[in-house]
Amino acid sequence: MHFVAAESSSQVPPSGAINLDHVASFVPDREACHRALVTLGFAPAPFSLQYHRLSPKADLTPAGTGNHCVMLRHGYLEYLVPVGDTPVAAQLRASIDRYVGVHSIVFGSGAAHADHARLQAGGFSPLPAIDLQRPIDAPDGPATARFTVVRVAPGAMAEGRIQFCQHHTEHLVWQERWMTHPNAAIGLRAVMVCVDDVDSAVARYARFTGLEHHVGGGIRVFRLQRGRLEFYDTSAFAARFGFDAPQQPWIAGCEVVSSDLGATRKYLADRGVTVCELPDGRIAVAGPEAIGGVYVFAEA
Repeated sequence: MHFVAAESSSQVPPSGAINLDHVASFVPDREACHRALVTLGFAPAPFSLQYHRLSPKADLTPAGTGNHCVMLRHGYLEYLVPVGDTPVAAQLRASIDRYVGVHSIVFGSGAAHADHARLQAGGFSPLPAIDLQRPIDAPDGPATARFTVVRVAPGAMAEGRIQFCQHHTEHLVWQERWMTHPNAAIGLRAVMVCVDDVDSAVARYARFTGLEHHVGGGIRVFRLQRGRLEFYDTSAFAARFGFDAPQQPWIAGCEVVSSDLGATRKYLADRGVTVCELPDGRIAVAGPEAIGGVYVFAEA
């Protein structure tokens, strides 16, 4: 996969295509999350509270959540923290009780309402499309980042919050000043999912995404317009990455592209992070307890 600078390529895919926009980890503590990200060599953007409209004409209300984001040249990593007493915050806390780590896979879309119609036709009974927004600092002053999100009801996708997101203000979300990281990370390339029944999960995601999967190296892979979605059973995941699944289903983690894998390796080693050298040249680390998950780093 070829990565180009964010300023020369839109983060939003063409209508009819989807990409791996971001993965979201649900974490219990904002400050501990920030420390963990710095330990891994990421430079997170400032913490931001989130707001939403529950219907197109409703007033904006606090979602009860906030986030740190690690902005990459392509895609990003989100870390969601419950900060209020709302239904959305309660869902985050219930997921965190299962495990700390990735609970959401977000597919980038250029036509969120068309995705909603396709999910409806496919029997997923999606929830009404939601307009989300959050305040964001722009170089010329305060601004508002806006998104349209398409979700299905909790439990419809057993792995977690699997959704589509259409960015309306990508220039505010991907700001140049937030895309340089000490660990040389530049892009989100893949997300790994562990499930009991791989065949059943893959068939369901084929309906959800409208894509066909491929078999390679003993795993099932959906190749998106940008990025990959990989499915493993527990034995295959342990054999490939050296980590055991705490439970299933488990969105195990992600693969991050590095512009200089040697620099990534050195940064992690200098901070006492245990690095697992994979046979194919990639490296893998366990996320600190505050953020969980498995992080695989690969050369660009």
